[in-house]
Amino acid sequence: MASFNHDGIETAYLDEGEGEPIVLVHGFASTKDVNWVNTAWVTTLTRAGRRVIALDNRGHGQSSKLYDPDDYHTDKMADDVATLMDHLKIDRADIMGYSMGGRITAFLALNHAARVRSAIIGGLGIHLVDGVGLPMSIAEALEAPSLADVTDPMGRTFRAFADQTKSDRRALAACIRGSRQTLTSDQVATIGVPVLVAVGTKDPVAGSAHGLAALIPGARVLDIPDRDHMMAVGDKVYKQGVIDFLGTRP
Repeated sequence: MASFNHDGIETAYLDEGEGEPIVLVHGFASTKDVNWVNTAWVTTLTRAGRRVIALDNRGHGQSSKLYDPDDYHTDKMADDVATLMDHLKIDRADIMGYSMGGRITAFLALNHAARVRSAIIGGLGIHLVDGVGLPMSIAEALEAPSLADVTDPMGRTFRAFADQTKSDRRALAACIRGSRQTLTSDQVATIGVPVLVAVGTKDPVAGSAHGLAALIPGARVLDIPDRDHMMAVGDKVYKQGVIDFLGTRP
């Protein structure tokens, strides 16, 4: 594990393998290890001949913990990815994000188009445009005295996950309050890089993959069969679909 400091924010990351770079951006309350290492994504991609970079987003894992929701605006989190690429002297890369990471990937493709060779938006469909997938009630669940005090089902899921990963729950509460930006239909229509939208067919959080792809010129859809939001991440259909997509992009 390596890290670097930019504007007082420490960003932890891994950098493995050789070949064309792909940057992986994890989801809310996850980490680079939980999202990408433990699911064998890093192994899969390095074996496919890729250089794999994965970061801990601000507020997560071993990166800096911030407690002001304004510090988690999606523009700032997308800038973190571009800054990491600067640090590693990577001009352009394929970018894959899951859930919140998919949102960050879309903002990166919009705000830093020259840095993005292709964008893989996992675990996020039309809720990039029409609402935000995860409810604000998760913040209250994270701030509750204990898991036993949480009655909201999705809140319980994320509180248990945060406890399991020993996350900084106050930082995560600030993150979910501050990172709820959406893009307009007109904005996503201007994304000019190859896009793959990959969502589990039983995912109630992401919104329709086909609905989002219809708004992005040339975007492709990968349906991950019979997987919900949590289980789609490590699915073999998802992995093979991404490998195939990367093999066909310019």
